Amino acid sequence: MGSFATLADIKAIEAEMPWADRGLPRSIHEFLGRTAAKHGARAALSYQLTSAPSDLGETLSWSELYGRVTQTANLFRALGVGERDVVAYVLPNCTETVQVLLGGMVAGIVNPINPLLEPEQISAILRETGAKVVVTLRAFPKTDLSAKVAEAVKHAPSVKTVLEIDLLRYLKPPKKWIAHFLRPKGAATHHATVKNYRSELKAHPADRLTFTDAREDRVAAYFHTGGTTGMPKVAQHKVSGMVYNGWLGSRLLFGETDTVLCPLPLFHVFAVYPILMSMIASGAHVVFPTPAGYRGEGVFDNFWKLVERWKVTYVVTVPTALAALMQRPVNADVSSLRGAFSGSAPLPVELFNRFEKATGVQIVEGYGLTECTCLVSCNPPSGAKKIGSVGIPFPYCHVRILATDGAGGFRECGTDEVGEICVANPGVFEGSTYTEVDKNRCLFAEGRYLRTGDLGRIDAEGYLYITGRAKDLIIRGGHNIDPAVIEEALMGHEAVGFVGAIGQPDAHAGELPCAYVELVKGATVTVAELMDYAKAHVQERAAVPKHIEILDELPKTAVGKVFKPDLRRKAISRIYDAALAEAGLAARVVEVAEDKKRGLVARLSPQADEGKVAETLGKFTCAWEWKA
Repeated sequence: MGSFATLADIKAIEAEMPWADRGLPRSIHEFLGRTAAKHGARAALSYQLTSAPSDLGETLSWSELYGRVTQTANLFRALGVGERDVVAYVLPNCTETVQVLLGGMVAGIVNPINPLLEPEQISAILRETGAKVVVTLRAFPKTDLSAKVAEAVKHAPSVKTVLEIDLLRYLKPPKKWIAHFLRPKGAATHHATVKNYRSELKAHPADRLTFTDAREDRVAAYFHTGGTTGMPKVAQHKVSGMVYNGWLGSRLLFGETDTVLCPLPLFHVFAVYPILMSMIASGAHVVFPTPAGYRGEGVFDNFWKLVERWKVTYVVTVPTALAALMQRPVNADVSSLRGAFSGSAPLPVELFNRFEKATGVQIVEGYGLTECTCLVSCNPPSGAKKIGSVGIPFPYCHVRILATDGAGGFRECGTDEVGEICVANPGVFEGSTYTEVDKNRCLFAEGRYLRTGDLGRIDAEGYLYITGRAKDLIIRGGHNIDPAVIEEALMGHEAVGFVGAIGQPDAHAGELPCAYVELVKGATVTVAELMDYAKAHVQERAAVPKHIEILDELPKTAVGKVFKPDLRRKAISRIYDAALAEAGLAARVVEVAEDKKRGLVARLSPQADEGKVAETLGKFTCAWEWKA
C-alpha cells in the first residue's frame, strides 16, 4: 500500500509502467484466488444481523470466501447460467450477498437490484437484463421483500429459478423461534422454480470450478442507474474495470491489516467496487453491519462501539449518514480509526469539521459514477483536502473539462473554467456504457471520453470541483431522483398547468425533492390537495416532494421550458432564511447569484455573527457570502 499527496505523485505512479503491463488478474475467480493463496487464514468478511457490539457476528476467512464463491459459481452454471447469462439478486446485505455477487460475476453477469424498489421497477430491470436466475430472501419478519420479488418475477418471463436465502440462520434461540413464528406466510405464485440457496450449494465443489474460467476481458455485471421508474438504464461493467477499482484501493488506500466498516448497500457501486474489490486486492477485512446498513435498527446508536469491537481503521459513509452520526456522542474507543471516505453527494464543510473534531481523523471526499465502474478521483489521503473539491483524478484516469465548440465538436476548458466533466479510464467501457445501444449515442466526446453530465472545473493544482449537474437529477442522500417522475405525476392533476421539480437544500439528505406549480387559468387547488395527490401518484416514495408551492407563473426560457435555476434560487432563499431565523440570526438571503466557480451562492445581509452563520449554513452544500 502506498498513498499520494499531490498530482505529481499520481503522475509518478503512471510513469512506472503502462496500465496493460501491470500483470493484474484477468478474471474475478483468479483475482479472489490470488488473495486466498496469499492471505488465506486472514479475515475477509464479517457480518452482523443485529447491531449491538456484543451481538453474534459471522466472519469468513479469505480461503472460506474463495470456497463459497467457487461453490456459488458452480451452482449458477448448474442452473443454466452461461458466460452471457444474468443472475440478478434483490437482497439486503448479508454474507450470502457477497457470495452471490462474486459468484454471479464468475459464472456469468451479475445484476444487483435495489430491494427498496417497487415490484414494477424490479420487474422492468429483470426484463431489461433478461435475468435467468433471481436470488432473494425467504419470507422473514419485518420485510416484504419475498412478496415483492414474487410479484416482479410474474412479469419477467426470462426468470427460470428463484433461489431463496434464509436469514433465520443468523439468529439463536429464543429470537430464532420468535422470528420463525412471525415469518410471513403465503407461497409465491409465479412460473419460476423456487429453491433454497444453502441446500443447493452443498451439491457443488468448493475447491475447483466445474467449468473453464474465461480469461478474456468480458462484461461481468449490470448495474441499473439514473431515474428508477419507467425503462431503466443499465450500465455494463467489465472485469478489467472491477480489477482497476480494486488495484487503486490496494495501491493508494488500504493494506492487509486494515478493517473497513461499510454500512452501505451491496446493490450500489460504492460498496461493490471501491470497497469490496479493494478488499480483494489488498487482503483487508470488511465489516457489514445489519441487512440495511445505516438504515438498520440501532446502527447509528452503536456505530462507535462497532468501530471499537472490530478495531476499524476506515469507515465508509455518505453525507446523510455523517449528519446522523454527528448528532451522537463518540462513546467508544475509536483510536484504531485512521480515516473515513465519503461519496455519493457533496459534503458540507460543517460536517467535515465536526467529524474531524469528534474523531481526530479527516474525511476523504471522492467522486465516482456507475458509468465508470465507479472511481474517478479523491482528495489525497496524505495531502491537502480541499473541502468542496472531489480531489485529484486517480492514476490512469484522464479527466477533461470540455465545452461544445458550436461546430459539433469540443474544446478544452482552461484552468477553473466550468464545462462538462468527461472521463476516460480503465473502468469506462468505451462506446458501450449502457446495454441499450441508443443510450450510448452522443455519450462520448471524441469517441473515448465519457460525458458524465456533471459540470465542473479543475484548479491550478489539479483538483476537480463539481459545480452543477447537466442532468438536473435530484440527489437525495446519494439516491438519484429524476425530476420528470414528480413533474409527470403532478401534471396529471386537472388544475395544474406547469410543474418544475428541483432538489431543495437539506442539512441531512443534501437535497430533498420540491415542486413549484403554476395552475391552469381560472383553476383553484390547495397545496394540501396537491400534496395528497403527489403521495398517491408519485410511485417512488423517495421522490414524493417535501414542499409544494403554487406560483402565479413559473419562470420560463424563451422556448417556454421551466427555468430551474430561478426555482433553485427560491428554494435556497426559503431554506436558508428559515435556518437563520431558527438560529435567532437577523441575516437573511438578499439574492442568490451565479458564480462561475462555485455555482449558486446565497448573499446575506445584514451582517451578523459570522461564526454562528457559518455553523448554521455550513450544514448545507450551497455556498454563501455577505452582500457587498
